[in-house]
Amino acid sequence: MDIVEMNGQPLLLALRALKLGDLLVAVPALRGLRRAFPEHRILYAAPAWIAEALELVGGIDHLPTPGLDDPLDIPSGAVDIAVNLHGNGPESRQRIDELGARRVLAYQAPGLDGPEWITGIPERERWTRLLNWHGIDADPLDYRLNRPSVPPPRPGSTVIHVGAAYGSRLWPIERFAEVAVELSRAGHDVVLTGGTSERGRAVETAALANLKGANLDGGVLAGRQGLAEFAATIADARLVVSADTGAAHLASAYARPSVVLFGPAPAEEWGPPPGPHVVLTAVELRRGDVFAADPDPALLAVTVRDVLDAVDGLGC
Repeated sequence: MDIVEMNGQPLLLALRALKLGDLLVAVPALRGLRRAFPEHRILYAAPAWIAEALELVGGIDHLPTPGLDDPLDIPSGAVDIAVNLHGNGPESRQRIDELGARRVLAYQAPGLDGPEWITGIPERERWTRLLNWHGIDADPLDYRLNRPSVPPPRPGSTVIHVGAAYGSRLWPIERFAEVAVELSRAGHDVVLTGGTSERGRAVETAALANLKGANLDGGVLAGRQGLAEFAATIADARLVVSADTGAAHLASAYARPSVVLFGPAPAEEWGPPPGPHVVLTAVELRRGDVFAADPDPALLAVTVRDVLDAVDGLGC
C-alpha cells in the first residue's frame, strides 16, 4: 500500500512522535479529525511500536517516525492537511513546515495562526482546544478505545504495573511487593506488568511478594506481552495500580478502576478523566524533573497504606 496515496485519498498527517500515554490522551483529537475529514486518509506519525495501539483507536493509519531528529518519511507536498499534535517547539514546527501542506493546524507561532499555548490544562483538552479553535468539533471526553481482538490472559486480574519510562516515576519495588501481598491476601488475582526492559523489576517484585506469603507464580507478565495483549489485560482488569504511564491511560480508556501514582508530572495535566480513578501524589514535594534517574519526592511520599486505602475507597 503506497504511503502517499491510496485510492486517490487526500492525506492528513498528525505528528505526535511520542509514547503510548501520549497517544491515548490524543485520542479525542484524533476522533475529531476522523469525523471532520471523512474523505482523508489519516496518518499518525509516531514510533513504529505504536502501530498495535492505533488499531484500538480505529480509522487511523501509521507513519513510523522515531522522533524529530530527521524529516518525516513522506515527500514534500504529498500532505493536504498537517496537524501538530506533538507540541509547539521549533523541532515539531520544522517537521510540519517541511511537509509543505496546503493547510496546517497548530498552536500560534511565528508565521502560524492558531490559539495561544497555555499551561496547566489536561492534555486531552489541550488538543481538542486546538481543533476547536480551527473550527473542528472535538470532545475531550471522547477517549474510549476499541476492545483488543485478543483475549485477556488472566481475565479479571488485578494489574500492578511496575514499570515506567524514567527513574523519576519508579515507585520502590518493596512497596509494589507489599501492595501485591495485601491485595493477594484480599482475594485479588495479582499480575505484574511492564515492558521487556522492566521484566527484572517485575521478577524481583514477585520474589519479594512470594517471600511474604503471596503466590504470584505465573503472574509476571512483564516482557511477555505485545501491546494488544497488554491492552487486553488492562481492558478486563478488576483493578490497575500504576505510576503515571501508558497502563494508567489504558485503565482510563477502558474505564477500569485505577490507582495512579504521580511524581514529576502534574496530575492536573496528565491525570485521569472523571471515573473510577484515584490520583496519589504530594504536590508540595514535586521536583518536576521528568528525566531524573531517581524517583520524584512527590512519588516517594505515597505510601503502601495510601494505595490500599485508595483501593478500599474504590470498592475493589
